[in-house]
Amino acid sequence: MSFQAYLDAIETKTGLTPRQLLDIAEVKGLTADDVKAGQILEWLKADYDLGRGHGMALVHVIKKGPQIDQKHVGTTGSHRDESEFLWLEGKASSPS
Repeated sequence: MSFQAYLDAIETKTGLTPRQLLDIAEVKGLTADDVKAGQILEWLKADYDLGRGHGMALVHVIKKGPQIDQKHVGTTGSHRDESEFLWLEGKASSPS
């Protein structure tokens, strides 16, 4: 499953866009450099019942931003994506 597909599935499950979840994480203090992935995963599980796979896609966005490694773009690997930038504004407004 691509990173973008994980984010789209998160939106379907929670009703919130990745951008909205990123904003909530910031308010909760979960975007600080010293916050561990496990803390973010615990929040996502408790508040949104997200599992580790989906949660880790959002952890990536929170910790590293929307850019993914070019090696995942246009490949046949399990995390292949169409672009090196993840769309955070919601499926309905996706440019693809």
